[in-house]
Amino acid sequence: MKKSVIFMSLTTVSLVLTGCVSKKELVACQEENKALQANYVTTKEQLAASTARVASLEEQMKQQQNTASALQRSLDKSLTNVSQTNVSMEKLVDQINESNKYIRHLVDVKSKSDSLNMVLTNNLTRSLSKEELKEVDVQVLKGVVYISLNDNMLYKSGSYEISDRAGETLSKIAKIISDYKDYDVLIEGNTDNVPISRENIRNNWDLSCLRASSVVQALQGKYGVDPKRLTAGGRGEFNPLTTNDTDAGKQRNRRTQIIITPKLDEFMELIGQAPEEKK
Repeated sequence: MKKSVIFMSLTTVSLVLTGCVSKKELVACQEENKALQANYVTTKEQLAASTARVASLEEQMKQQQNTASALQRSLDKSLTNVSQTNVSMEKLVDQINESNKYIRHLVDVKSKSDSLNMVLTNNLTRSLSKEELKEVDVQVLKGVVYISLNDNMLYKSGSYEISDRAGETLSKIAKIISDYKDYDVLIEGNTDNVPISRENIRNNWDLSCLRASSVVQALQGKYGVDPKRLTAGGRGEFNPLTTNDTDAGKQRNRRTQIIITPKLDEFMELIGQAPEEKK
């Protein structure tokens, strides 16, 4: 385009110098030259605009490429997280399955224990006479058998020595205990809140422990219960069943309980079977 303008200018000058062209032709050439110059300026401006547009498009393309790369990284990270989550879910499912097995095991153990306790209670109740049942209370609470013996029936008045009439009842209880060797036996003495102070008995703590010890020694010495299964303990006046404000309440609180429970070592073995947490 630039070469054409220069050529036209030279042509015009040549014609003027030679005098071979008319004034009209000169004017026409000049007009054409102006048009060419205007066209050149417009074309230059369009080229500059086009160059700027290309630069803008290249910048937009670069930004889009960056965005696409960021999205790809985010997608890759998400896929990795999903994979890790699936692994964690698999571990969680395994832990739940192990826990369910353990729960079923506990349910089986509890069902067997409940069944044994029911048989034990029924056998004990059937072995006692109607008169004995008036002074002996048998209950099963949370898988544990409680045999509560009336204080007046079990001991001599104001003493921790076993009464003669308690012997037959204890022999029946001892027979049941011996038949069920998978249970341990806790003998627990309880008193009312009336203070006591006698020779070798300082207070109700002493009295409750001495009475429990007397029952343990009778079960072992007279009725052949394995002493390894026996434990003697006293709770004094601090485990009442009811108020001590009445004579009837005091009489009810003065009691000795024979508590028959599953063996502690078997219980600990059961605890040891709990599923370990998977890492």
